[in-house]
Amino acid sequence: MNTQTMPLIPQHVVEDLCEWAIMHGVAIKNPNNTARHCPFSVAPMTIERDVYQHLLTVTPLISKLVSAVSEDHDYLQASLRKMADADPFFDRLMELHHQAHCAGGEKPAREPLLLMRTDYMDDRRDGAKVIEFNGIAAGMGPFGQRAAELHNYVREQWPSVYNQWVEDTTAQPAANKGLEQLALGIATAARKIKADFNEDGQPLFVMVVQKHEDNVYDQHLLEVELQRLGIKTVRRTFDQLYAQLSSGEDQRLMLQELGGVDVVYLRAGYQLADYCAPELDGEGDAASANCCRTLSLTRLFIEQHRVAVNATLSQQLATSKSMQMILTLMPAEEYQRWGLTLEEAQLVKSVLAEMKPVNAQSITWFKNAANINEWVLKNQGEGGGHCIFADDILPTLEALPAKEYDAWALMQRLYPHERDTATVAVRDASTSQVDDLVSEIGLFTAHFNGEPVTDFDGYAGYLIRSKPARENEGGIHSGKGILDSLILID
Repeated sequence: MNTQTMPLIPQHVVEDLCEWAIMHGVAIKNPNNTARHCPFSVAPMTIERDVYQHLLTVTPLISKLVSAVSEDHDYLQASLRKMADADPFFDRLMELHHQAHCAGGEKPAREPLLLMRTDYMDDRRDGAKVIEFNGIAAGMGPFGQRAAELHNYVREQWPSVYNQWVEDTTAQPAANKGLEQLALGIATAARKIKADFNEDGQPLFVMVVQKHEDNVYDQHLLEVELQRLGIKTVRRTFDQLYAQLSSGEDQRLMLQELGGVDVVYLRAGYQLADYCAPELDGEGDAASANCCRTLSLTRLFIEQHRVAVNATLSQQLATSKSMQMILTLMPAEEYQRWGLTLEEAQLVKSVLAEMKPVNAQSITWFKNAANINEWVLKNQGEGGGHCIFADDILPTLEALPAKEYDAWALMQRLYPHERDTATVAVRDASTSQVDDLVSEIGLFTAHFNGEPVTDFDGYAGYLIRSKPARENEGGIHSGKGILDSLILID
């Protein structure tokens, strides 16, 4: 008798889907210059249509608010000073920001292009709430669109597989044009800068990247779409830009051998390591004190020119965890100082999860009265590995020096709905059944000089990353996350 366990999905289907993913750029670069497909689910998650529509309404308002806050330079300096004193990296950003905005009392020449991803979880009790704002290196919009296309491919090519694992066979896919809309926003800004200089030819887009980057395919998908729109694209690290940038007439930013730069898009710059250049900063003890100064000054140099920039120093500060906490604690009425109506402000407030500053009083409260499973402790870091949960929170709080309190915040822990039916995750061409999948919803927006630059009033598509509920880290590259997409139910 044959007792072999039946596969979750026929192997020829798995191979076909993995090949589709690789062929369409849904891949991660290996150290040996080969590639592997990104992990993905074989069927999308459901979301109630009214919840989805609410997020489509409120997310551009969040971007409108952040865009205005980011250009309120005195407010950023005053409100984030204590946080910067507690975090060396943000102290450096604040120093650069001060130099950019206060030298001679003039506004820096750069023009802000805010490409932002606002991440949510649909909490079981309180509904959809913001996890964090992402204003720098807010990537994977191309992967978001490709994941939706992959699920459409499964539905059409392998309907029996799709119908077996989807939650609701009557649900309709949520349209996702994240790749196309982000490229449209960038191209719009690039053409505007190019026209301001009365120059002919292709606008020039510079993507600032990390050395030895593994997430190159998501980035290249964006470049290919920009090239389709007539934009010249190049990739440079900060140390390459240090040697290759110069000033032209009328504050034109010039790149060696390629001429005037129209857009600078930072996919690096959110951590000190991105600016580390000991050979430029000096040697010995002085190098420790000066570490990262030279390459970070390259970022300041960029902002002193007439070029569209994402993320500006201001945008990075305005999307910090501390600013998220400040805006969360602030009454909705105060948002009106940045151009929101009271109705718009209340919509934004409706999706902000509770946050608390870290201080002696909140540590005592947490020790004596808090439910440790209802909170997460966060520092200012971007990406995975910067959140502390449950039993690890109090020891971390008690070990913190008081001078570092302002670099941390307590935030309501969100418990999203688990998928009603099991699904299949595909990782490294192998399948596994996940019975408790939960999802993080990232919505992209694009604004240039505070104005929307997409076909959908600033909205620019979505990214869904799902993970088992028992896992804390949901990153696609560094955690247990898988790419996913949305279907709508009434």
